[in-house]
Amino acid sequence: MDYADAVASFAHPLPTPLPVPAPTVDASAARRLRDAIEPIAMHSIWSKRTNERLAGLGLDFITSYVWGRAASLGEPAAGVVVASFAVFQPDMITGAYERGRSTVARDVMLAARAESTIESLTETLGDADVSGVAAMLQTAVGSISGMGRPLFSGLRDQPWPSSPIGVLWRSCELAREHRGDGHIAVCLSEGLDPIKMNVLTELFVGMPLGSYSASRAWSAEQIADAADDLRTAGLIHAADQDHALTDVGLDYRREIEARTDALDQPLIDAIGDLDAIIDPLQTWSTSCVEAGSFPPDPFKRAAG
Repeated sequence: MDYADAVASFAHPLPTPLPVPAPTVDASAARRLRDAIEPIAMHSIWSKRTNERLAGLGLDFITSYVWGRAASLGEPAAGVVVASFAVFQPDMITGAYERGRSTVARDVMLAARAESTIESLTETLGDADVSGVAAMLQTAVGSISGMGRPLFSGLRDQPWPSSPIGVLWRSCELAREHRGDGHIAVCLSEGLDPIKMNVLTELFVGMPLGSYSASRAWSAEQIADAADDLRTAGLIHAADQDHALTDVGLDYRREIEARTDALDQPLIDAIGDLDAIIDPLQTWSTSCVEAGSFPPDPFKRAAG
């Protein structure tokens, strides 16, 4: 998949006013931070400049995404990457990872990714003074435990960018990986497989059944089988009721969200004055969306 195809996949017309994804209503502190940083953290994935730079090295959108995130782990066996990414179809991740690292050396890719992302984010945010917020986030993500969090810990071991914009981006990346690693741990403890994780999340956020799971390369048949299992467990309504979560299913997914928040709490505590940074982060993330460096779909932003 190239960058234009990836952008087009989330370019469908949006209603006015924009819908409000369920998890963002009365959001917890951890959820507020997660939603505020998402477009900044993912600038390296959705920035046109970054994608063009990496395309020049022979990477398309998917290989840039997989190799770009996986490189924080070093160059492990593909199975380690599959396990760390968790929610994606294993063969897709394995193929993209192997293609990526055979196409461009890790250090070359990481340098090009960081340089182009920081250039793009600097242009997007203009003369915004990000230094105070960036410093708060950098201190917070540097002070908490990385136990059981491979993507967070691997990324934190990488050299920090020198500019405040670079520190902001890296800190937001780290905060995102911290929450993601924790969410995987919660779902694993519940015995959920990757497809059921996707289905529960997309329905919880407010997406149609299978719409987001398919973007993780799961087949329609695999998604339908997972939905049938969740339906049998009483978590999803029947097809004639739009496949929505039942009351039991909604409570179950809310509990997963609450446990994910609890595992994210050390970061919230380390930040301290969360209210001081949420509004500027929201403003800068809005700038990323308006610049076309993150999809405008609020459900995509809420789902990850």
